[in-house]
Amino acid sequence: MKFIVTTTINSPTEATLKYCEIVNKLKDWTLLVVGDTKTPHAEYEELNRKYSNVLYLSPDTQESIFPELSETIGWCTIQRRNIGFVYAYSAEAELIATVDDDNIPYDHWGQGLLIGQEIEYDCYECSSSPYFDPLSITEHNQVWHRGYPIEYVPTRLQVEYKGKRKRTCLVQANLWDGDPDIDAMARLTHKPIVRFDPLLQPYGSSQIAPFNSQNTLLAREVIPYYAVLPFVGRMDDIWGAYILQSYFPDSVIYAKATVYQDRNVQDLITNLEAEVMGYRKTLDFLKLGQKFEDLMPEATKKFWKLYRQHYEHSSFQEMAREHHKNWMKQ
Repeated sequence: MKFIVTTTINSPTEATLKYCEIVNKLKDWTLLVVGDTKTPHAEYEELNRKYSNVLYLSPDTQESIFPELSETIGWCTIQRRNIGFVYAYSAEAELIATVDDDNIPYDHWGQGLLIGQEIEYDCYECSSSPYFDPLSITEHNQVWHRGYPIEYVPTRLQVEYKGKRKRTCLVQANLWDGDPDIDAMARLTHKPIVRFDPLLQPYGSSQIAPFNSQNTLLAREVIPYYAVLPFVGRMDDIWGAYILQSYFPDSVIYAKATVYQDRNVQDLITNLEAEVMGYRKTLDFLKLGQKFEDLMPEATKKFWKLYRQHYEHSSFQEMAREHHKNWMKQ
């Protein structure tokens, strides 16, 4: 069983409706929409009724299944998505695709899955940095990935091709055309609209590299080690990606774009302010490895501890598992 997990406060977008059609066609996928207090619930409950593979988790349902986790995350935040991760894992998901509702999937979305396979990929390394910027080898390398340590941005293009290598893919980070979710300073200065090479072959690095939560697929075994962290601004999914790689090095593969981002209206200066924590602390966060909690705010530590317990102890998963069984019978 495969899950697409998202959260939203918007009416169903073009992207959301296309994902509904995708799961309706593919059958072995479920679209799981995690509601928030501002979400127009009736509109998603209607999608829930119309499509047999679309599941909407209302705020009341979330609080009844995961009361402590819900309270720890809070409301009016994209980090509600973590509820969806735990729910899908409890429902025996073999993989989870984490997506945003402003990333419109192409017709080939869901094809060419690499998760769980040993594949041959193009390997790159940055000779001037311990970290790899996945945009550095593309035709749009004037911009850099959100969350790449700012100290190494000036030399990030000093990349060497190491040839073909093999790797078991546990994270498939597909790219995104359109108005991409890049570093705020790169967006402010370049304002790019991008189209990545549709023939781009799978690639990666032996170095740690950022990936985000907007169009990424995760194998079941890595899900308990990934979260969209609350209370760390726009480092939420990026630091989550670094945590995952501290436990599963050499597990990430980047692949061609499968969505077009028609970016929701946002204040770019507000985005920049929300990334300042990353500018100040990401390099130190990376250097800590599995001692990353030393740099987390106290509220984030509390969340992470409880979040991990939801994977380590089956008692936290029982209500979600029962809820999903009842939903499938409907």
